[in-house]
Amino acid sequence: MQGIGSLLFLGGVISSVLYFVNMELLVLAWIDNWGATTGWIIRGAMIVVGALLWGVSMARGGGDQ
Repeated sequence: MQGIGSLLFLGGVISSVLYFVNMELLVLAWIDNWGATTGWIIRGAMIVVGALLWGVSMARGGGDQ
């Protein structure tokens, strides 16, 4: 779970930063298909869910189990 959480978190953060320089990760190019607001909701959800998964995994003993 720690790996999935960190991947989601980093993907959301990188996508957010790249948005401001008019770029996007190829894998996440579909995010803004429904509009900018929905894109930001998806990015935010990726960051929050990723952080929660990573945090829960660390609290349970830290490793991918």
